[in-house]
Amino acid sequence: MKRARTYIPELVVLLTLVAAPVVLKPLGFSTDLLTRVLNWGLIGLGFDILFGLTGLLSFGQAAFYGVGGFVTAYLLVSGALGSVWLALLAGTGAAGVFGLVVGWFAVRRIGIYFTMITLAFGQMAYFVENSILTDYTGGENGIAGVPVPVLGFGDHAFRITAGLPMYVLFAVIFFLGYVLARRIVRSPVGAVLLAIKENTGRVAMLGHNVRAYKLTAFVLAALYAGLAGGLLGSFQSYMPPDAFSLETSGQLVVQTIVGGAGTLIGPLVGATVWLWLRDNLQLIPGFAMLWKLVLGIAFIVLVIGLRRGICGEIVHWWNERRNQAALRAAEAKTEAIEAHNIDAATGDVTKRADVNLPLAELATGDSETALEARSLARYYGGLKAVDGVSFKVRRGSIHAVIGPNGAGKSTLFKMLLDEVSPTAGEVLLFGEKVTGCGVSRAAQLGIAKSNQLNQLFPNLSVRKNLRIAALARSRGPLRFDLLRPADSLAEVEAQIASILAMLDLVERADTPAHVLAYGEKRRLEIGMALATSPNVLLLDEPLAGMSPAERAATCAFIRHIARARTVVIVEHDLDAIFGLAERITVLYEGRLLADGTADEIRRNPAVQDAYLGGLHAHEPA
Repeated sequence: MKRARTYIPELVVLLTLVAAPVVLKPLGFSTDLLTRVLNWGLIGLGFDILFGLTGLLSFGQAAFYGVGGFVTAYLLVSGALGSVWLALLAGTGAAGVFGLVVGWFAVRRIGIYFTMITLAFGQMAYFVENSILTDYTGGENGIAGVPVPVLGFGDHAFRITAGLPMYVLFAVIFFLGYVLARRIVRSPVGAVLLAIKENTGRVAMLGHNVRAYKLTAFVLAALYAGLAGGLLGSFQSYMPPDAFSLETSGQLVVQTIVGGAGTLIGPLVGATVWLWLRDNLQLIPGFAMLWKLVLGIAFIVLVIGLRRGICGEIVHWWNERRNQAALRAAEAKTEAIEAHNIDAATGDVTKRADVNLPLAELATGDSETALEARSLARYYGGLKAVDGVSFKVRRGSIHAVIGPNGAGKSTLFKMLLDEVSPTAGEVLLFGEKVTGCGVSRAAQLGIAKSNQLNQLFPNLSVRKNLRIAALARSRGPLRFDLLRPADSLAEVEAQIASILAMLDLVERADTPAHVLAYGEKRRLEIGMALATSPNVLLLDEPLAGMSPAERAATCAFIRHIARARTVVIVEHDLDAIFGLAERITVLYEGRLLADGTADEIRRNPAVQDAYLGGLHAHEPA
């Protein structure tokens, strides 16, 4: 029954496509207008994967729309290909290749810089189409005489002419495109893309290749746009030059926002509203010259009144209504935990389950030394945040790094995971060099880190937070499993179930991360790092901001997880550190002050002076 419910959106879309020519005709929707709406909706499917799912705003989709359209039209009109279907395939492929080239440059930048790169490529494509390639594109005249698709062969061939036959063709292609897009969104790839939108840096820290996933979304959007462009020429027997224009890209963005980004069907609904207003406003006496002004005002009203877009607001209302009781119960439990200063993880830690997935494969080298820092240094101009620090972490131990505020602990930790590149020195994991490989590769090699400030995916459930982490170990930095559900990997789901039990968050598995109490968020932060099955786990101030009960529970949790892996911990709570760590490294003003067992460090006078306010002048650092 639950699996059948997942197909409700597809069924609703199918019924809507079937009924639209009849139901919408009295409102002024001709079959040609509906066909044009479907063409925009098809581009929108890919754009919504890029923008709505992944959070990447592109103003260059017109370039891929035009490439797909003009390649298809030229191949058909020139006689290079006689089949419309083969030409469509070639045009779509050409758009995908162009998207790969543009995306390779664009995904190396974030935010407004990403958007500006796509805009620049879009404008360059428009210039090339109207100047250098005019012999192939027709320049300002476009390409006329594009044939319509044909079904069948010989005397039984059926030409798909304008009107209802063309609408049916577009409806079938749109529906198949929608089903495919839904599968992509619900796949492991879709789960990672959504996580990138939520917290890009955290996705990289877990071991996913963020650039490659962004590029995947970019190429998918280009392929959808190329297919829509190729269909446009056959629909109107003419490929217009303005397919490459910036206005096309801008209109797509507007339609997606109006309809609701992140819903897949939103761009289609937005196109329906936009095109209907555009065509009908021009028929009103006195509005012939003002229709763009009125259309702009209507857009502003829709955006202000429906912040999530038409479909976005409907989906949000439905989810709120369906999950209202569960959400209120989760919020009430959070309030009870925080009000009574308790923590759910106070049970018998010996009953916690161990993780199921194997640890990362060890590199060859000194198997007794899990992690080694060699003369690590990080300079920011004249500031020496870390200055020539060296130490070794024995395999299977709990090793602590302590020091007063400003000692360089956080910077050192970031260099251990290669979040920050050292000015000098290197880090070795079981004898293999980690420095310079990047944070995602370091995670794949077997290092994971929990952060001082929680780096969660706040709008995703606890289970989905852990799934993003577990997928990185199971699938590697990148895998194109676009058609299977994200929760269909049995070993990953077993990993998640084990860690939920370890975290004592089984009852909170489907609760959004932002609803959790602070102590639960801290455990989830550690659990996400643990879900990558690391050999070495870096814990950056795991006890920060916790109540006494939460601290005791977390210390017990750390002892438990240390039975199967090496743990390196930075923490200000010295009582907890002396109770946990077998060996301690002390930093002071970026330099190594001491390194030894807990008892040795406790009795070290230099360490005592450092914590009491500074070293004596006669004592060496």
